[in-house]
Amino acid sequence: MPWLEIGSDGERGYLRVGPAIIPTTGVLGLAGGEERAFPPLVTIPSGYNLAAARQWHFFFAWLLVVPGLLFWLWGFVSRHVQRDLAPTAEELRPRSLWQDVKDHARLRFHTGEAARRYNVLQKLSYVGVIFGLLPLMVLTGLTMSPGIDAAWPWLLDLFGGRQSARSIHFICAALIAGFIIVHLAMVLLAGLLNELRSIITGWYRLPRERDQ
Repeated sequence: MPWLEIGSDGERGYLRVGPAIIPTTGVLGLAGGEERAFPPLVTIPSGYNLAAARQWHFFFAWLLVVPGLLFWLWGFVSRHVQRDLAPTAEELRPRSLWQDVKDHARLRFHTGEAARRYNVLQKLSYVGVIFGLLPLMVLTGLTMSPGIDAAWPWLLDLFGGRQSARSIHFICAALIAGFIIVHLAMVLLAGLLNELRSIITGWYRLPRERDQ
């Protein structure tokens, strides 16, 4: 029995997480009278077509893999990863981590010269997504391919089988979606115009130091 499953018994939809079963009728498993994992509004294509869905999936996979590999190459060659993304030992101290968590909870963003650098939560988030979730997405996606399994059977052993790989793939996708939502929210809260201008032109106006 899978440890993570979206399903339906014909009358109600449910989400199974281990031994727990959560009713999800109308959202997951059963929506609009049809047995579907997700409602048509949030799927591509909107109708049930496994062949078309696979083609769309592989298309977007390339949009993830190719820029990701280019970013890896550029990041290490330019030392952006080592210089800007790698947390320092001081930043990883529990006191520093906790202080950054409190600052974010209070929406107290860095000001002055400190705003030029990523804070430790940003660093951990970016490193976790770029070097953790994205590679895991690719590897678990490959594990679900029978052709890849025949060539690289060690992937099945690594992820505990195709169903387990599918569950991990889904969890990674949900975490990446959550990261994007939080990232966009932080951009809005930190100052939309200044943040967008820095992305497009490279010119960033440093926030003024807070009064002590």
